[in-house]
Amino acid sequence: MFISLNIYQSFIFYSQQIDNTLMLLVNREWTHPILDYFTLFMREAIFHIPLYVFLFFISYQVFGKKAIWWIVGAFALVAFTDLLSSQVIKYTFNRLRPCRDPYMSMHIRFLAKYCGTNPSFTSSHALNHFAFAAYTVQSFKQFSKWFNLLYLWAAIIAYAQIYVGVHYPSDVLVGAILGILLGWVGFRVTNQALSLHESRT
Repeated sequence: MFISLNIYQSFIFYSQQIDNTLMLLVNREWTHPILDYFTLFMREAIFHIPLYVFLFFISYQVFGKKAIWWIVGAFALVAFTDLLSSQVIKYTFNRLRPCRDPYMSMHIRFLAKYCGTNPSFTSSHALNHFAFAAYTVQSFKQFSKWFNLLYLWAAIIAYAQIYVGVHYPSDVLVGAILGILLGWVGFRVTNQALSLHESRT
């Protein structure tokens, strides 16, 4: 039992060291004035509204009257992933954000408007956007491979969380992986319920 505890503590320690190193590389070394503005812009919810409107329009073109339920499924999925991240996972691990950590806050560039008071792990931005991306890609992939670019869109948003100093890389990585899994499950549930690709009625 003692040996197992030591292994666990060593794993946590070295994992945090790797996280800190990657955080400082993204936040302090791999920087550019244009990226400073771009990453802040990508974090603004209003920026994404045109994309959502376009995807909802596409859903109507593809699914017909079933599109309204596809949209309801999308909202329900993101509401669930946001609740899971913000209220369950974050307070289970209770990890300080880098911008609030006594050590890291002295070494990072903090670019965001504010540093959230809620815990850091996982990144809700990453989890929510990757879940929506996976849900959408699975829904439309048979019509065009271009929808896979939504993963790039989600990755840019997730990367921005590290760049501006509000999340560690592992917050974003785990959020992305979990988001993709839940997005896939969300699609499967919606498709099973609506038989989306059978007919446009």
